[in-house]
Amino acid sequence: MKIALMNEFSQAAKNPIIVKELEAVAGEQGHSVFNVGMNGDNDHRLTYIHLGIMGSLLLNSKAVDFVVAGCGTGQGALMSLNVYPGVVCGYCIDPADAYLFAQINNGNALAIPFAKGFGWGAELNLRYIFEKAFTGETGLGYPASGRESQTNNARILGEVKRAVGKDYLDALKAIDPELVKTAVGGERFQKCFFDNSQDAALTDFVRSVLA
Repeated sequence: MKIALMNEFSQAAKNPIIVKELEAVAGEQGHSVFNVGMNGDNDHRLTYIHLGIMGSLLLNSKAVDFVVAGCGTGQGALMSLNVYPGVVCGYCIDPADAYLFAQINNGNALAIPFAKGFGWGAELNLRYIFEKAFTGETGLGYPASGRESQTNNARILGEVKRAVGKDYLDALKAIDPELVKTAVGGERFQKCFFDNSQDAALTDFVRSVLA
């Protein structure tokens, strides 16, 4: 599995802590981590609005399989990511959230609060969150007796989201171009995207934005 981690400006200083825990868990499971957001206060400035654009591009192009995002409360990143088709983002405060989201909703992104409650032992909580999110098979249901209903509801929600949303590429073209240009302007994002994108139309779109 390819996992993208992205931090926005308010929590950029915590990126080394987060990526360390994510890479430790991902390495044990044979997953790859791409640190595509801000990795320090002086890095390419991003807001949670940019994270939604970045995450949706990476997921819809199949450049990555999963996105780990967040902001101070996690709520802004959650809303921003869930705006887009092809993204199913869950809100995650503790390891139980990560496990239940993986088993019941089986989504492809997490929004984590990196300021609220981020105190003593925060790195341990992150590690346990990542262990529950990325270890073992997902979509098994919880409790197991509810799997059929939960799987069906997740499928229906995906169908509803596709029905009410416009075509993804058309949606990107309707966004303020400067927002998109800032979102895709980071070197680490570009490397991850261009090296791994499986969608020629989205790749061409990003190249045109950067031109």
